[in-house]
Amino acid sequence: MARAMSAPKPDADRILAGLDEQQRLAATTLGGPVAILAGAGTGKTRAITHRIAYGVATGEQVEHASLALTFTSRAAGEMRTRLARLGAGGVQARTFHAAALAQLSHFWPRVTGSRMPQLLPQKASTLADAAAQLRLRLPTAQLRDAAGEIEWRKSQAMTMEDYGVQARVRPLPTGLTPEAMIDLHMAYERVKDERRQIDFEDVLLATTGMLEREPVVADEVRSRYRHFTVDEYQDVSPMQQQLLAAWLGDRRDVCVVGDPSQTIYSFAGADPAGLQRFLHEHPDAELVRLERSYRSTGAIVGLANRLMRGRDALTLEAASGEHGLEPSVTEHASDSAEAAAIAAAVRAQVAAGADPGQIAVLTRFHAQSGLIEQALAAAGISSTVRGSVRFFELPVVKRALLMLRSAPADGRPLFQAVTDIVMGLGYRAEPPSSHGEERAQWDALHALVTLAEETGGTDLPGFALDLQRRAATEHEPAVAAVTIATIHAAKGLEWQHVHVCGLAEGLLPISHATSLAEIDEERRLLYVAITRAQRSLSLTWARSSGHAVRQPSRFLAEIGAGRPAARAGAR
Repeated sequence: MARAMSAPKPDADRILAGLDEQQRLAATTLGGPVAILAGAGTGKTRAITHRIAYGVATGEQVEHASLALTFTSRAAGEMRTRLARLGAGGVQARTFHAAALAQLSHFWPRVTGSRMPQLLPQKASTLADAAAQLRLRLPTAQLRDAAGEIEWRKSQAMTMEDYGVQARVRPLPTGLTPEAMIDLHMAYERVKDERRQIDFEDVLLATTGMLEREPVVADEVRSRYRHFTVDEYQDVSPMQQQLLAAWLGDRRDVCVVGDPSQTIYSFAGADPAGLQRFLHEHPDAELVRLERSYRSTGAIVGLANRLMRGRDALTLEAASGEHGLEPSVTEHASDSAEAAAIAAAVRAQVAAGADPGQIAVLTRFHAQSGLIEQALAAAGISSTVRGSVRFFELPVVKRALLMLRSAPADGRPLFQAVTDIVMGLGYRAEPPSSHGEERAQWDALHALVTLAEETGGTDLPGFALDLQRRAATEHEPAVAAVTIATIHAAKGLEWQHVHVCGLAEGLLPISHATSLAEIDEERRLLYVAITRAQRSLSLTWARSSGHAVRQPSRFLAEIGAGRPAARAGAR
């Protein structure tokens, strides 16, 4: 079958314009195997998209035979957008699961002669039915923990026999013995099989099995994809690594990109030694380091380097040469006093001209967000909790999208048309004086109005289509509100001003982190939190939480802040 001719490619040298020396080396190191160690804020996505586009422009890579893999739909969407701008829009950029699901859907009927099983949207109800068969009555929290245990087993590509050994030495959900947990796993798998269902992890396992056992499938897939790029390689689980190996076969054109210091998903199978293992398995691999941070000031970069000192980490340097404000460390009497002080600091930043959407408060646990949210509201500051309800899932946004899709193009400027439509949902030019649900709805509608103003040269149907694409790729518009997020949810994001709270023993590091490996995971979490900040960074902790007395986090001493620079009393 003839393939349509691709659009003309930009001049290859022009693709390299604007890259620094390290990024240029990454972009021009083609073929494989290649490992790119990319520190926080060093332009990782820029470097790898330019590398792919440069490979296509020079003929070293075949555009339609290239697959870029990442971990979120949003990251994949951003990568596709960048590649299209660079003239390589035919390159596939997908998550591991999206790529595997597309292949499984295509080959399952051909291999088995039957339709593919139904994909479970979530495990809870099936797991509850499995528990009922075993006469186990598990509350929601235990079901959620048991689902996490199933996901961990599968991410490790473990057989039930292997898991049986691990279940006797690892912490399990409260109230469940190893025997009960093993029985629950087996019952869950039986229920799925009886109902012809597969879960999210089964998609990867089944695709890998099909590639390994069906030569016709393997040959077709390997002839389709010949060049692989794996983003965030430090987060690859053993299950995903097996799938990557099945995709590659005996070929070696693979580029892996990541930063061991940002491995914070060990509970999901990630391994900080993964990049070093890749280099060990490919001793002839080209190694490129990206260490010039375009995100953070010298003071913030220096703090991050001190935290990871002596751990074979990348050594970041601020590309701007600007030292900036020294990060502050503040001790408070209680959790509520800490929250109030953070809110006061945020209010001062906003009063000084900071954009609320460029301020974040990062926590170790989601449960810590409540006090922060209340304190910000009391200070008259709008906030949004990342990881709660997604922007496009908000009821008021859903109603707005329905109205935008059904409205005809009538010649009005886009900004005016969108403003007129959302005014029917209660939107007004000035924000409400309250800071509860009413303000949250106004913030969401205002984000749509602002996006319409910035978009400019399209009509209403085009804008509605763009919003639909954004929803599909989780590319949410910015809301003018302070972000409250767990450190895990903040990975991959950045803000001008970041406040990290709860720097106390038992919180960060978490109380059940006792081994060296577990403490190192907590250290990497703090590293990720620190490197989200561009201009200013504050670290806080509280001496008491209820009746519990706390000590400052050991990490504060490691970064030379064992004696806090400031101390605030209760408020």
